[in-house]
Amino acid sequence: MTHEHPPLTEGVYYILLSLYEPRHGYGIIQLTEEMTAGRVKLGAGTIYGAIKTLLDRGWIQAFEDDGRKKEYIITEEGKKVILSEISRLRELFDNGVRITGGGKF
Repeated sequence: MTHEHPPLTEGVYYILLSLYEPRHGYGIIQLTEEMTAGRVKLGAGTIYGAIKTLLDRGWIQAFEDDGRKKEYIITEEGKKVILSEISRLRELFDNGVRITGGGKF
C-alpha cells in the first residue's frame, strides 16, 4: 500500500481511530486517554484545531444527532488514511524488529 499522505501525528491518529463511532470532542479526549492508558492527553485546543483540519481534508464529517454536543465520524477517505498509516507503522515496526532481533529490552 502506498503512503499518499504525510505520516500522521499520534494525536491525529487517535482522533481518527476514535471516530469510527460518532463522538464529540470530549469523548475523543476520553477514549484516547483510555486507549493509551493515559500516555496521550489531548487538550481541547488540540482537538478542535485538528477537527477543523480533518473536516477540511474530508477525513471526518459532522454526524447528525439530537442537537446537543456536536459529534463527528470518520469518512471513507479517513478510513483509507488510517489503513495507510497502519501499513506504514507496520513497516516501521517490522523493520525495527528485523534489524534489532526483536526489540528485547
